[in-house]
Amino acid sequence: MARLLLVGPSWPLRGGIARTTTFLARALDARGSLAGFLTPVRQYPRWLYPGAHDVDPDACPRLEAAHPCFGVLEPWTWPRLRREARAAGGDALVLPYWTWAWGPLEAWLAERLRLPVVAIVHNPADHNASWPARRTAGRVLARARGFLCHAAAVEEHVRARFPGRPTAVHPLPPDRPPDADRTASRAWLGVPERHLALLCFGLIRPYKGVEVLLEAMAALPGDLPVTLLLAGEPWGDAGERLRARIAAPDLAGRVIARLEWVPEGEAPAWFAAADVAVLPYRSATGSAVAAQALGAGLPLVGSRVGGIAEVVEDGTNGLLVAPDDVPALAAALERLVEPGLVARLAGGARAAAARWSWSSYADTLDGLVTAVLGNAPSSAPLARPTALRSSSSPP
Repeated sequence: MARLLLVGPSWPLRGGIARTTTFLARALDARGSLAGFLTPVRQYPRWLYPGAHDVDPDACPRLEAAHPCFGVLEPWTWPRLRREARAAGGDALVLPYWTWAWGPLEAWLAERLRLPVVAIVHNPADHNASWPARRTAGRVLARARGFLCHAAAVEEHVRARFPGRPTAVHPLPPDRPPDADRTASRAWLGVPERHLALLCFGLIRPYKGVEVLLEAMAALPGDLPVTLLLAGEPWGDAGERLRARIAAPDLAGRVIARLEWVPEGEAPAWFAAADVAVLPYRSATGSAVAAQALGAGLPLVGSRVGGIAEVVEDGTNGLLVAPDDVPALAAALERLVEPGLVARLAGGARAAAARWSWSSYADTLDGLVTAVLGNAPSSAPLARPTALRSSSSPP
């Protein structure tokens, strides 16, 4: 088994990438294939991150294997990272890619270490990326000899851009079920009795379509027993606009909102109180919240875009609608009150969550690294899709 050097965010940083990178490091460490896990002391400066802060000590586990030794945007710290990486050794360097802000560091490190690079492609470029951001993404990904993606749509993009390099697909594994009492959680949040609770959770950015969801809620019949739980930090200056919309007469009393970062210790209560998770994205490569929701046994109502269309199985574990389509989303939400529908979809959600784990994710990464190192054919089995393949082969 190859030994892997992983560089990426972890405790005490918050956010989906820090969580998933940490869980991967823990899975690799448990199987004895983690050569080292090098993490940043600091990530984003205030001018770059338009939220309150990017730190939450409860957001992900603090691993003994993690070694904080650099600042993402502090080039004078990068030589120390290189020294620590060389001391850790390993057969391959694993780099998560999702934003241009990490790009200069990752490209610099990839150039200076004599290790094959495998990229975990959360996003092939930032959402609504500018030309410089796309160029930065290309600079990092061009140095990778293999790519692990969370959706086939992302894999297709990578294969078209970098033909001939091995790729693999594994959805983000679900979280464990929330450790919170449903009745107490609903009472704490103020969900009315016998109401269906819809959850929209996570950082609020324009591409996530929260405004579409609010308009769909406003279009529902006034006596429909449905309440929206909206929790997340608005990106930039969107908060005041959202608060004003929620306070309008057609939504008053129908939305329970917390428009700020929800500490990790409180997140389980939001998932425990909900019946369905809603992902009204206008565009997407994937969603860590979808994995959280499936782990909580929640059906998904999502847009037919990117990786969301691959995780939501229409009529089995959720409902799919066209993106940016208020009437279609409103119709789907209204369907949820049909007797027995949510219970049936919840069974599908639990079945979907059982398919994937961090162990199977690490298996997929190990198989990809083996192919990159040339020690196995590129047809080694994966979780989903069912084959590891070179991007020069037909899909």
